[in-house]
Amino acid sequence: MSLSNADKCEKGVRAMTRTKKFSKLFHELKRCREDEQMQKIEEMNGLIDEMNGKEFESIFTIDLFNKIHQMIEKKTLPLENALMLLKHIGYCKELKIICLESFDDSLLSESMNKMIIDENEKKKEEMNEKRLIDLCECYLLLSRWPSSKMDSIYVPCLLKVALKKDETEEAQKEVEMALLALGNIGLWEMKRELYLKETSEIIEYHRELHNLTQLAYQSAWNFLIYRLFTDKSLEEVITNELHFVGEARREFEELSKCVDWKRKEERRKEVKEVKIIWRWLNVIDYYFFSCTLWNEELVGLVNCIVQVLLASRDNHKDICNGCLDILRNTAINRNVKIDCLLKNGAIGAVLEEIQQPTINDDLIRNCYYFFLNISERSKEKDVNETEGEKRKEMKRKIFERMEEEGYEDDIAGFHDVVSFLNENYYFQLSFNTSDYFVNV
Repeated sequence: MSLSNADKCEKGVRAMTRTKKFSKLFHELKRCREDEQMQKIEEMNGLIDEMNGKEFESIFTIDLFNKIHQMIEKKTLPLENALMLLKHIGYCKELKIICLESFDDSLLSESMNKMIIDENEKKKEEMNEKRLIDLCECYLLLSRWPSSKMDSIYVPCLLKVALKKDETEEAQKEVEMALLALGNIGLWEMKRELYLKETSEIIEYHRELHNLTQLAYQSAWNFLIYRLFTDKSLEEVITNELHFVGEARREFEELSKCVDWKRKEERRKEVKEVKIIWRWLNVIDYYFFSCTLWNEELVGLVNCIVQVLLASRDNHKDICNGCLDILRNTAINRNVKIDCLLKNGAIGAVLEEIQQPTINDDLIRNCYYFFLNISERSKEKDVNETEGEKRKEMKRKIFERMEEEGYEDDIAGFHDVVSFLNENYYFQLSFNTSDYFVNV
């Protein structure tokens, strides 16, 4: 057996050991005293930390969540202990960026909804505020499709926690958890008075004193920018009052400095900063896709995206493709000038990416759509003669570079590919670009 196969075998054994250990501990919970349960849950949480995506999905099934529901109902697992386990499952699910649908279809999801409503309806003197916070956090962190009908409960409850100014480690963890849960709220419509003043205060206070963890700060922006989906008037607040572009660039640069991009990716041991970078990529991509305001700081942010693309292309293909997603959307966004992409090396970086021997279909698609969008933009009518001359010069530079690399005909051919896919209902066809396009 070769060394690589031996390593794979060893990893498989370790994975089996983790999942078996977790299942054994979970099975033992109902036979333990409350204090023993807490000890076992701490052990289980340690195992969850080490799990990869496949292990995670194999363990946290509808059946397991239904069993937790039954144990809570039968009082063999106290609610506080259950919440301690569930909150950690939700935290790891978000940090590991795992798409988990099993919770939404479980009995536990329905019962937690009811518990949140019941706790919220209690008189002030009878309400257990900590329990309500824990319930809201668990539900939002675990659910892929949380109910929009209870925003008036979730949002004020968790923003109150997130507004804490205490900088102790425990308080920071509480704030991080609350903001992470809020960041998982979907793209639905929400009244401004429910969140804007408080969220702006959280962001502005951090910008001044840096009181939040990197994950908490990213989550605050995640929550706010997702509100753009139904309220485009937030563009002014987000761009010019809260300075999203400059903040995203600064955070992105700081995080990228913490990553050894030359180290080969090991998913299970991947550093936390890489996961937060991936979360920033998602929210920056959404911003470029949705926002129509020009901001001078966009030049710096695009440059930062290009640098991370170049650094990540060998060992972090998912990060590399995330950067290409963003560049593709900047090429679509008419408020991002094409010369911004040219000056920051975006065009050269994408051309180099096409030449990589390990390029896959997702990357190829993003590369060609990037140039397709630039090609479409170059056909726009010029506002004035000066702009027209600038655009001609840029087009000349772009196409000279593409011709040097042998891709001018390639990109032109991609127009035909896209036309073919659109005309032939591309969603019914293969998603492998190479089935329709030869990468020369």
